[in-house]
Amino acid sequence: MRFTKMQGCGNDYIYINCLEEKVEEPEKLAVAMSERHFGVGSDGLVLIMPSEVGDFRMRMFNLDGSEGEMCGNAVRCIGKYVYERGLTDKTLVALETKGGMKYLDLHVKDGIVESITVDMGEPILEAAQIPVVSEKHPVIGETAEILDRTFSFTCVSMGNPHAVTFVENVKEYPIETYGKAAEIHSMFPNKVNVEFVEIVDDSHVKMRVWERGSGETWACGTGASATAVACFLNGKTGRTVEVELIGGTLTIEWREADNHVYMTGPAEFSFDGVWLREV
Repeated sequence: MRFTKMQGCGNDYIYINCLEEKVEEPEKLAVAMSERHFGVGSDGLVLIMPSEVGDFRMRMFNLDGSEGEMCGNAVRCIGKYVYERGLTDKTLVALETKGGMKYLDLHVKDGIVESITVDMGEPILEAAQIPVVSEKHPVIGETAEILDRTFSFTCVSMGNPHAVTFVENVKEYPIETYGKAAEIHSMFPNKVNVEFVEIVDDSHVKMRVWERGSGETWACGTGASATAVACFLNGKTGRTVEVELIGGTLTIEWREADNHVYMTGPAEFSFDGVWLREV
């Protein structure tokens, strides 16, 4: 079975073109291929599929085999894949995800997709829809006891659930300890992605992310989008912010005109390969 490894700001996934290939047990395949010693190594598996309501459909699986609603970095990579591999000649692409339809604006020069702007849609701020156990609306400053510390979370869904907390020094913060515990806290019925954010100034923040089902990753597009919304809601930045991740920087804009969040960033091919093992 042929596959392609791609990364967006260091968030690396394995992509399979399911217009040509057949994947019968994606949960098991995601675990086997994502393992970095005996497999390919990745943050998970992404299937590019036909869609009855959009141009393409994506399914994404975390490295533990659990299926996620969507992934912003994977969305950008799919945009580059389908255009440069000749699956479409459109520069405006509608992508069906479990987190809703996402619209991609491909910035193309000389046949190469240099960057992609994704309309991530409107942020979901209703507690029950995120979901998070809270009486607040929006869910700003909801406190939770995580191990030996009290956290204040701002919660947002960008098609998947996020809990954003602000810290002084994100580089040194023990996010594996607290991210792992927060992911499975009882206030998050479907578990949660956790963003640890350091404010640099009113248009620049640093972020590390603990992704539900994957652990710490080098980038998270939906997490960066949720972070920008949380920063504005807390009066820490304006509506446009550069979100600096371990693997690179994403530009996020929460437009007042349509209430949509727009994410702009790169996507890159790493390599192509053939998977020979059974799972």
